[in-house]
Amino acid sequence: MDESSPTPAPDGRTAHERPGVYATPGAGFERDTRYLTTRITADGRDGWPVEAGRYRLVVSRACPWASRAIVVRRVLGLEDALSMGVCGPTHDERSWTFDLDRGGVDPVLGVERLRDAYLVRDPRYARGITVPAIVDVPTGAVVTNDFAQITLDLSTQWTTHHRPGAPDLYPEALRGEIDELGDEIYRDVNNGVYRCGFAGSQETYDRAFTRLFDALDRLEARLTRRRYLVGDTITEADVRLFTTLVRFDAVYHGHFKCNRHRLTEMPALWAYARDLFQTPGFGDTVDFVDIKRHYYEVHRDINPSGIVPRGPELRGWRTPHGREALGGRPFGDGTPPGPVRDGERVPAGHGAG
Repeated sequence: MDESSPTPAPDGRTAHERPGVYATPGAGFERDTRYLTTRITADGRDGWPVEAGRYRLVVSRACPWASRAIVVRRVLGLEDALSMGVCGPTHDERSWTFDLDRGGVDPVLGVERLRDAYLVRDPRYARGITVPAIVDVPTGAVVTNDFAQITLDLSTQWTTHHRPGAPDLYPEALRGEIDELGDEIYRDVNNGVYRCGFAGSQETYDRAFTRLFDALDRLEARLTRRRYLVGDTITEADVRLFTTLVRFDAVYHGHFKCNRHRLTEMPALWAYARDLFQTPGFGDTVDFVDIKRHYYEVHRDINPSGIVPRGPELRGWRTPHGREALGGRPFGDGTPPGPVRDGERVPAGHGAG
């Protein structure tokens, strides 16, 4: 997520157990956005040139911010150029861990904790240990954890390594509209659910709740008349909205008190989310078990018992959505990605059937 292990807030406020976020009692939620902003680019302007096999993308499928990178990497076909390490859904106060791997050690980086790669980059690193992060394999150092820039660079800087038929998720002619809408989605929806969940007072919760559902109402109206958010193909904007929508009923509706409506009660958004979920590269990356375990087990100040709810029913994600009637071409002049690679499939029983 910007999901990380807890760090002291910059001004001494109490840090939440959630990664990279903090709040003042009685006030509102804030997110620690002090990222490592060095970029991996085609020209290597920051000292990190695009190079197949050199870097490792570290993610957790629990995390909506990391899920963006998982989707974009798969849709663009970057599996051979950029390997992926997957952390488990929970973490302790120190770091995300590679507890899904044999012996609890990432087989490429040779470390148990993502924190180790941050400390190679900066031995005095005191910010959030966040995912997604891209690590330079030869040195073992984190290059960047700037989640918003990571996916844009995968689209624009890694083009030499895109699969044949990869779509353009960030077309130059639409970038202004994608950026403007993406900023609104981040501010009012992606981050908006957190403002509700971690509100420190009734007043701040009420304000956050209204802001979130006002934004969802605007998106509902927009998606009633068009299949995708910008243009007639899937773009970066759709990726950014999808990773929040797919978690909405499973965690945000109950756990974060975002409960004016379930996603399933918002007709256009629910059909839109199912359309994307059933598109190769989207739903086949979603791990509902990891998602629920992370939120309900880690956020003990919100859910002290750590009990993970059994619901909601997930079979609806596979039902017909009817969005084809609005036109649009999911991958434009490109093609869908092929089957999920061996070793990268969501475990059986963790998806939507």
